Amino acid sequence: MEVTSVRIKVSKEKQFIERIYNGYGFSRKDSALIADTLVDADLRGITSHGVQRLAMYDRKIRSKYIIPYNKWTVLNQTKTSVLVDANHTMGQLVSVFVMDHIINKAQRHGLAIGIVRNSNHFGAAGYYARMAAKKGLIGITSTNTNPLLVPPHARQPFLGSNPLAFAFPTRTGSFVFDAATSTVSLGKIEVLLKNNRQVPGEWAIDGNREQQNDPQTILDELSRAHRLGGILPLGGLDEANSNYKGFGISLIVECLTSILAQGSISADLGNKNHDISHFFLALDPTLFGSLDDIEGSLSDMLERMRHLDHLPDDEITIPGDKEIQNYDKNQTNGVVDEKTLNEVNEIADRLGVSELVTSNTIRE
Repeated sequence: MEVTSVRIKVSKEKQFIERIYNGYGFSRKDSALIADTLVDADLRGITSHGVQRLAMYDRKIRSKYIIPYNKWTVLNQTKTSVLVDANHTMGQLVSVFVMDHIINKAQRHGLAIGIVRNSNHFGAAGYYARMAAKKGLIGITSTNTNPLLVPPHARQPFLGSNPLAFAFPTRTGSFVFDAATSTVSLGKIEVLLKNNRQVPGEWAIDGNREQQNDPQTILDELSRAHRLGGILPLGGLDEANSNYKGFGISLIVECLTSILAQGSISADLGNKNHDISHFFLALDPTLFGSLDDIEGSLSDMLERMRHLDHLPDDEITIPGDKEIQNYDKNQTNGVVDEKTLNEVNEIADRLGVSELVTSNTIRE
């Protein structure tokens, strides 16, 4: 089936998103920050967390789960920690504040951790981990989400996609690992549906624990008040493929987020509860040696892996390599599917904002 996508100038996409959030009532500064996080995801090829997320945020703003005028409150802090109540503002805004805060603490004291309660979806976790790596620190970030992940042997979801991001400085930039602890995030299922594509792998199951490859069915089941089926943990359907490991890592993220924040666990989010929790950590590697030496060791290790003996038609890539390649390729013009373009332009019309204009159309 033919898929229609459009090319968008990156500068125009950013300006468009800024106008949208300014139209909701966010300040120009906050609107620009939200736009930066979403455009950054699109540039890196993480289209599930880019401009296509505007429709979800629009529903949450109109339902008052996200409240544009609210500001977060610092509830408690020490030299190496901070606990923040987001007061239901945009997750991106409170997350940048907390990451900046703990970066400053880690630069002074070697290590700092931030916990956020009463927040919302914060976009791509890697954005905040990279903030630390750009300052020569190690960054770790995670969040819980609405229930999507079906534990081994269960028939209904309990945990979220619960992503975990890790960033470590190298000589040439940052090594970044950013991934859901489920096989995929829900956003990737949404993108498949918009592009008229079936789920290509063992990603999801129905209420009978049978593999499900239709994205519409998966999304319908996960939108019910009593959810059945959902996304599998890393490792897929069977214990023989170590799905208990993906399940265990997702549980660890739940401990670091909702349990530490004393917020709603993923299983209780989505219908009546809308208080997502986040975890942020910044660590100064110079506690253990010279930054040049540590960055050099990691850089050398990654290069050795990239140049291992391999099949002639394949390439060895390290986590984050493809995102960097996408970022370089998309610097001028990004790609957005036509359904997402229509969605965001409907939002623009409602807010009285000029529509997002395309450069050209691509048919695949």
